[in-house]
Amino acid sequence: MVMMMGRFALLLLLAFASLQLLCFAADDDVVFYESFEESFDGRWVVSEKDDYQGVWKHSKSEGHDDYGLLVSEKARKYAIVKELDEPVILKDGTTVLQFEVRLQDGLECGGAYLKYLRPQEAGWKSKEFDSESPYSIMFGPDKCGITNKVHFILKHKNPKSGEFVEHHLKYPPSIPSDKLTHVYTAILKPDNEVRILIDGEEKKKANFLSAEDFEPPLIPAKTIPDPDDKKPEDWDERAKIPDPNAVKPDDWDEDAPMEILDEEAEKPEGWLDDEPEEIDDPEATKPEDWDDEEDGEWEAPKMENPKCATGPGCGEWKRPMKRNPAYKGKWSPPLIDNPNYKGIWKPRDIPNPNYFELEKPDFEPIAAIGIEIWTMQDAILFDNILIAKNEKVAESYRETTWKPKFQVEKEKQKSEEDATGSDVLAGFQKKVFDVLYKVADIPFLSKHKLKILDLLEKAETQPNLTIGVLVSIVVIILTVFFKLIFGGKKQPPTRLEEKPEVAETSDDQGSSGEKAGEEEKEEAAAAPRRRRRDT
Repeated sequence: MVMMMGRFALLLLLAFASLQLLCFAADDDVVFYESFEESFDGRWVVSEKDDYQGVWKHSKSEGHDDYGLLVSEKARKYAIVKELDEPVILKDGTTVLQFEVRLQDGLECGGAYLKYLRPQEAGWKSKEFDSESPYSIMFGPDKCGITNKVHFILKHKNPKSGEFVEHHLKYPPSIPSDKLTHVYTAILKPDNEVRILIDGEEKKKANFLSAEDFEPPLIPAKTIPDPDDKKPEDWDERAKIPDPNAVKPDDWDEDAPMEILDEEAEKPEGWLDDEPEEIDDPEATKPEDWDDEEDGEWEAPKMENPKCATGPGCGEWKRPMKRNPAYKGKWSPPLIDNPNYKGIWKPRDIPNPNYFELEKPDFEPIAAIGIEIWTMQDAILFDNILIAKNEKVAESYRETTWKPKFQVEKEKQKSEEDATGSDVLAGFQKKVFDVLYKVADIPFLSKHKLKILDLLEKAETQPNLTIGVLVSIVVIILTVFFKLIFGGKKQPPTRLEEKPEVAETSDDQGSSGEKAGEEEKEEAAAAPRRRRRDT
């Protein structure tokens, strides 16, 4: 019994020692961590440059007791920096860059990325931190206009020229479009691989030395087009040319019109030549407040001539047009293969004088972390900035600092969507019914108005019938519409209608002018009370 107790105590001691070793190893793997649980004052340096007037605040994340670094004002430039105790060397082993961002009011135009800065010997000062301060890596979300991506930019020194060149990750992932907290992770591996994770899920994998993954590539092309090479004057790039021996046929009439009158067409029997297409509305009366001197001579509104609906058509009959069989258009010679074609010219390739080879990127050390952004949105919250040398450490931070917050926010978002979803649907249905009630008042549907109103009433009182009722109303409207067009009032194939002249509106009026015109048309259709005769 005593021996068993001793063994148990030994095992417990070994387990405790192993746990301590793991903790110490994890601590060693964490190069930098900022939780913002304490105020950033005195620890982070806000740029004193005149352009950066945005105010940083130490603020809680909405709905949490967790603090972060907050962008508090709209349409401002922001810059803040934190120097590391020791520079981070990226050339050896794995390096993980990770941070959280919450776009609490969304992001229409602005950045939410971090800059991992080179040592100050490169020529910058904390209080003068700005967009020109030299960085090694820029990483994080950016959105404005057509731009919507998670940046990963490496500033790499060209060993031939000595200049630092920005190399952008090709086809970076898009940023999430919600207002939840998201965690962005970049994992730099010793085999030249870089992986981009969003919320712990891999979104992009690339190789630093691959020309397919970075633009411009870190390793230049071996050859380049000769800048001094010139295209010869007799170089012909035309694959096809007009046949110089082709002759226009004698019977080719370029002046023949595309359409001609159909001489075989005959006026339909029963055509009402003496009946106008529209007549004055016999039920219309002159409004009591009509003033002939101010409003002009009153005219009754027009209505469709009911006699035209019973016959093939009304008014003066005209022969319709038909396609001219003799029409051929302007003649041009056919194309033939160009006997002098040499292909598309391009300059010859020459060895690239700036070519070099790399086994690994020559990363610059990271000596500070900075946030330098210009954003139109406020309420951007940065939190839990981490630099680590172990992927598992970054994963553990995601599980303990990000995931619990995200799950709470996700549940809240879902409950809000469920609560508002039914209200949105009800509001949409109301708008549809309002439109259909207005449609029922359109004059050409007057015979079917009572039927439409009856269907609408059923749909409102019995929601389960709504879709069927809407389909029925659409069928009624389309039936009447097609009857008006094709139901015998006129025969388009046997008559060419004259369109009234319409004054063209100026392009300068824009969409607001068009909308105003449409509203005026709707008002006129709803109450065709007055007509004014031109004098």
